[in-house]
Amino acid sequence: MRVALFLTCVNDALYPGTGRAVVKLLTRLGVDVDFPEDQTCCGQAHYNTGYRHDAEPLARRFAGVFRDYDAIVTPSGSCGAMVRELYPRMGERARAEGRGGALAATLAPVVPKTYELTEFLVDVLGVTDVGAFYPHRVTYHPTCHGLRALRLGDRPLRLLRAVKGLELAELPGADECCGFGGTFAVKNADVSAAMGADKVRNAESTGAEVLCAADNSCLMHIGGTMARLRTDLRPVHIAEILASTEEDPAA
Repeated sequence: MRVALFLTCVNDALYPGTGRAVVKLLTRLGVDVDFPEDQTCCGQAHYNTGYRHDAEPLARRFAGVFRDYDAIVTPSGSCGAMVRELYPRMGERARAEGRGGALAATLAPVVPKTYELTEFLVDVLGVTDVGAFYPHRVTYHPTCHGLRALRLGDRPLRLLRAVKGLELAELPGADECCGFGGTFAVKNADVSAAMGADKVRNAESTGAEVLCAADNSCLMHIGGTMARLRTDLRPVHIAEILASTEEDPAA
């Protein structure tokens, strides 16, 4: 199996450690991971802000870069959802506008083989115990795209429950948005901040040391809220927890 890591813009610019954690984890599980250096943005920011036509060249580039791989793995539920849910819509909208089926045909091959990390682990590799060790009390926030678009369900929780030393605490109001929503946080700052504060207070009520999620964009928003509220909680991507071992533990 030829597997490619789609790192995403946010991780590349701000959280490269998450990408390294994915490679470390998958390599430990016997997967040979490639990182195509020609990858760029998937177009999600453009599409979600209303610039659909400007997102199309980025989508075409994504399809060209990743077309020949058997699986494309990303540590981002939102970018995974962009490919799986919105690329087909982009193709159909182009067809409806009288531009033919070329865009749909270009994007179609990469759609079914793009996986969010926990999907790939559970559904493709068939594992829930990845040999991780993380001796902390953790609560899990299911981000909106992972929850509603990709329907990750309990896959992340099954993986976390199998981590040695980890104590998993249920998050009240887990299915409520953290308030990030990409440009929503900019356009509706007061509402976004209030939603973030609710999420952090719920996480604090669990007594957890760590709040984890499968999207660093949401963790960035939540982490900023944690800093403003001066909480002892830390935001950590699930990949970094799953990559941690007794021999090489994460913080």
